[in-house]
Amino acid sequence: MDDSITLKGIKQGLLVTVKPDGRWTELSSRLMTLIDSQSSFFRGAQVTLSLGERELRRHELANLQTALAKRDVTLLAVLSNSAMTQASTRKLGLETQLEALAHLEGKGLEPVQSLRPPPIDPEEHGTTGVLVKRTLRNGRTVHSHGHVVVVGDVNAGAMIVADGDIIVWGHLRGTVHAGANGDEGAVVCALHLAPTQLRIAGYITISPDERRRKPRPEMALVRNGRIEAESWEL
Repeated sequence: MDDSITLKGIKQGLLVTVKPDGRWTELSSRLMTLIDSQSSFFRGAQVTLSLGERELRRHELANLQTALAKRDVTLLAVLSNSAMTQASTRKLGLETQLEALAHLEGKGLEPVQSLRPPPIDPEEHGTTGVLVKRTLRNGRTVHSHGHVVVVGDVNAGAMIVADGDIIVWGHLRGTVHAGANGDEGAVVCALHLAPTQLRIAGYITISPDERRRKPRPEMALVRNGRIEAESWEL
């Protein structure tokens, strides 16, 4: 992907920024190609589009909205400094400001079941967390205000959202978001790190083709303004 289209994880989903210069037909086609090439990553995503000064008419935004919907991607809002684009956005019933999406925060991230850890002894040093001693299968979700440790696999289609670290003693193939409250020091560790989608705070990345990678313990962390993976020394 070139720098004409950039992605960033936000609380409401994905922020897709498209540079204001260049032909819209080419850029929108490029965006669809990107989504098609990473369909599992984008499937079910909620997208906010940032266009800067670009002017778009209602039918242009409507065509984009339809194309996204065919790929199971929901267009939530369009951010623009253009009065024409703002008017077109409102005609489609979409929001024009991120603040208006605050009511969506946390939707789809509710825990499947209550997993409350016991209180920590005040004489011990530690932080709160959730221990899951089973494999998380497709459709399962765990949400914690602390850390999450899974003794088992996290299959594709499963989701973990934690304000702290995420540790998987097994294969990680699902979607994970560590440091969900903005902690860029959070990490994600797994014996085999091959997530569908991995976020740390506001940073987001897509795992490379796992068939080309030899399984080994790895730790993902934010370094130099991006998510990097390094060997996880056990």
